[in-house]
Amino acid sequence: MDADGIGLSGARETLLITLQAKAAESALPDSLLGDRFAADAMRRLGQAAPHLDVSHDMTIGIAMRAYLVDQWTQSFITRHPDATVLHLGCGLDSRVFRIDPAPEVRWFDIDFPDVIGLRRRLYPDRANTTLIGSSVTEAGWLATIPDDRPAIVVAEGLLPYLAADDVYGLLRRLVDHLPAGEIVFDGYSHLGLHLLRFNPAIRATGAALSWGIDDPRMLERQVPGLSLLEEVTAYDPGQIDRMSAAARIAVHVFSMVPTLHRMGRLLRYRF
Repeated sequence: MDADGIGLSGARETLLITLQAKAAESALPDSLLGDRFAADAMRRLGQAAPHLDVSHDMTIGIAMRAYLVDQWTQSFITRHPDATVLHLGCGLDSRVFRIDPAPEVRWFDIDFPDVIGLRRRLYPDRANTTLIGSSVTEAGWLATIPDDRPAIVVAEGLLPYLAADDVYGLLRRLVDHLPAGEIVFDGYSHLGLHLLRFNPAIRATGAALSWGIDDPRMLERQVPGLSLLEEVTAYDPGQIDRMSAAARIAVHVFSMVPTLHRMGRLLRYRF
């Protein structure tokens, strides 16, 4: 499968960044993710995105983010064995295969129709997993989601690419439709968003970054019913040690300056 056969650009093409990172990290002898599905998908895609410069440090960073989101998702499923999982902007992430939930869990992967079409070509069908081809900002798809169980909404690598009004509208619809649960995602301050625009891999896609969040409590005011549970700005030092010396120094320096330390974080809310 070559680049012409994929036909992705802009925000859609960023899914190849995360897939490439997860596949590369899973090939390391000390892999955190051990994501054989991502590795297999990347092999099948071949040199589909040779222009995307995904560095070793970025690879480790993406793996750490994915691992924590996986842990949050697994923890929710453990507490709610019949949970509904909404994986928004799923791209080619193999989270459902990494977590491998029991048949009682209902899992929904939602992304643009062309992305869902690519998922169908790369990943096997799975019982109790439904693929929905739609922009997450369109209202119609949510009506197909049952509202009778606790739900966790996962939006990793998605919200920064949406306009602010679309983010708030999407979150309000989710909170209004679902009975109770959690929403987890990565959020960047406006400074962090500005610096991300200089990332070579993201620049190569031409994707536009739009939504930033400086104060996580702000979202509680924008979306009634949301309540902040957790804000993670630091990762396992053992994983940071896998990065280059320059990256380790940068992490240390950033940790001492609050404005820099909170440029990027993982956020977990309940509703």
